[in-house]
Amino acid sequence: MKAFLVYILFLVSFFVSAQSDELAKEYFSKGEFDKALVAYEELHKSAPGNLMYFSRLVACHQELQQYDKAGTLLEQRMGQRNSQPTLLVEMGYNYQLQNNKEKAEEYYQQAIAKVVENVNYSSGVAYTFEQKSLLEKALQVYDLAGKQSDRFNFDFQKARIYGQLGDIEKMIDSYLDYASSTPTTMIVVQQHFSMFMNEDDTFGFSDLLRKALLVRAQKTQEVMWNEFLSWFFVQQKQYDRAFVQEKAVFKRFPDSFEGLMNLADLTFEEENYGLTTAILNFILENSQDMEVQIFGQTYLTEIRIKTAESKDYPLIKTEIKKLLTDFGKNPYTVDLQILQARFTGFNLDNPQQAQQILHDILKLPLNVFQQAEIKMELADMLLYEEKYNQALIYYSQIETDLKNHEIGHQASLKVAKTSYYKGDFPWALKQLSVLKTSFSQLIANDALELHLLINDNKGDSLYTALNKFAKADFYLYKNKKDLALNQFEQILQQHKGEDIEAVTHLRIGEILEKQQDYLTALLHYETIITSFPDGIYLDEALFFSAEIYNKHLANPEKAKELYEKVIFNHQDSIYFIEARKQYRILRGDEV
Repeated sequence: MKAFLVYILFLVSFFVSAQSDELAKEYFSKGEFDKALVAYEELHKSAPGNLMYFSRLVACHQELQQYDKAGTLLEQRMGQRNSQPTLLVEMGYNYQLQNNKEKAEEYYQQAIAKVVENVNYSSGVAYTFEQKSLLEKALQVYDLAGKQSDRFNFDFQKARIYGQLGDIEKMIDSYLDYASSTPTTMIVVQQHFSMFMNEDDTFGFSDLLRKALLVRAQKTQEVMWNEFLSWFFVQQKQYDRAFVQEKAVFKRFPDSFEGLMNLADLTFEEENYGLTTAILNFILENSQDMEVQIFGQTYLTEIRIKTAESKDYPLIKTEIKKLLTDFGKNPYTVDLQILQARFTGFNLDNPQQAQQILHDILKLPLNVFQQAEIKMELADMLLYEEKYNQALIYYSQIETDLKNHEIGHQASLKVAKTSYYKGDFPWALKQLSVLKTSFSQLIANDALELHLLINDNKGDSLYTALNKFAKADFYLYKNKKDLALNQFEQILQQHKGEDIEAVTHLRIGEILEKQQDYLTALLHYETIITSFPDGIYLDEALFFSAEIYNKHLANPEKAKELYEKVIFNHQDSIYFIEARKQYRILRGDEV
């Protein structure tokens, strides 16, 4: 019983202490330093060895301009055995707050002298200087430690400080030095660089980084700089230059195709099929590995399908059949078999046979994610046949089984789209409202786009125009572009002046772009720009027009003008970053 009472008293004491600690932190964060001072005095008495309580107590006195009391606390602490030289920095800072720069410098130099005596003090002293925004002195300590011992590498900390000081070149060099000395940290360094590349590039960061990487690649011939340059060019969407670097990596490591395969995958997603084909051909010419061969041939076949006309379909069908004969129907060729099913259903208009192919794939030994992918394809085929309820059963199964995975979120989006296609718009809106916050940016963007479409066109209680629009979108889903185009054009004739008009022009423009009818596509985008200047599709019309002028009509001046409108008038657009990047390239900021 006595032991039990002691335990209860301990718990009560711990709970009260934790409450006091939280209260003190709250007062301090709100700037109520007089209240925080009282709280931290009590905490310091109860735990005099707690450095955080001590530091906050000193800080409270300083915020209340009670510098003598802060100095007394520091002197008492410095008089204790094994006191740390960081206290010398604290004492110097206390004098600095009193505008006694001479005395402050005296203590700062004492702290630095302690680092000279014992380099192990360097990290703590430098960090304390950083906390007091004494960045130059922190750099001095980090440099001193690096010269005294090879055991200490403060390149990362120095890079951070150079960034705060606005010395971008030294920041880049320090981060690259850190990556060079510790190659496993390259991804961390790249993440830091990404933040600068995604922000407003006032200091010409990207150009400075490119030059620094090129210099190192030329000087050292180390393959890591080729890998780094490849990453850099991918961030800039200069995929042809990334390909050059990946080939350089391959020359050094001829058994490694990972970088090239990742680049092929990325350029395919960007619909840069010409470059993807060049990368895949390079891979296939230099590898006899069966898995690599299957990867390359599968992607090449998918490109053939995406760029083919209907007259080419019989030959493609034969080519796929031959590939599956050569490689076999096994777990290694699952992607190729899925491609065969999609081609059979969506291009050859034979969803029944496509479903049979998919059911045959499910007989193979597959992991849970592969099984989910096949079920998704089966649901897609059932949706193609307008068997909405059966499709929803498959989508819902995947949604339940993988609810915290991106595949589960994709299934949720397809559930919402199925509701949209069948005309159940209120239910689709409810599902899309949740998906707008999906962890996948792509899924969130798609959900938001469809949500806006339905929400902006629900004024008519019968959804007359929206039903027609959903039907046209369903034709697009079924790869029947001519039927879709005809349906959209009918909507323009029958619902002129209604809310649906702007997005209909957008859809028609997108279809015409894919058919390479760029001039007609521009006319539809121009209608949005001139007739719906306050609409939600203006940024898309501006950006898509700019891309046509830039990449297809060789009119950089007109492209610049349109990119500029996105940059200055649509900062919240998903196309803002890419518009800014292309604008700078056209302006000559990047070489």
